Amino acid sequence: MPDNVDASEQMVDNWTKQIQETAARYQAMAARMQGQTVTERSKDNTIEVTIDSKGLLTNLVISEAASGKRMAEVSSQVMRLVQLAQSRIPELLQAAMAETVGTTDETASRVIAEAQSTFPEAPPEEDLAPPEPERHHRFGPEDEEPPPSAQANPPQNPPQPKPIPRRRRTQDDDDDDFGGSILS
Repeated sequence: MPDNVDASEQMVDNWTKQIQETAARYQAMAARMQGQTVTERSKDNTIEVTIDSKGLLTNLVISEAASGKRMAEVSSQVMRLVQLAQSRIPELLQAAMAETVGTTDETASRVIAEAQSTFPEAPPEEDLAPPEPERHHRFGPEDEEPPPSAQANPPQNPPQPKPIPRRRRTQDDDDDDFGGSILS
């Protein structure tokens, strides 16, 4: 019976060692991914985005040359570049895994599949319709056109509001609304 106990202890020790080695490799992979960033630039180099390995935007640069573009176009480009950068995360993860833990075990496959579902391929640029120009609809008296007679003869001086007469204070007036004098 002692042989079975020794064999069991050896088997548990081997599992423990294997688990510790695997955990160390995954920690090395996580540390490697921690510092990874992805940067994408627009074709005209007016917009640049950088994301971290979690897919979060860490830097956004919009050059002065973009000031001639419509804001809807700029925001659409920013979002497209973020999606494009995020779509590269599974590829970075797969490279880090290949160098640290390997890509053949089931856990690695699940992690990569999860990253691919979280950060899918960016849609092709042709599929994106250019944003429509902004159209603002205002409702109210300022949108009404003045009558034609008012357009021909605009008023020279707008009428001044009448001053509001001030009420004179009496002896009964206090500085507060509680009644009575504050000096007793």
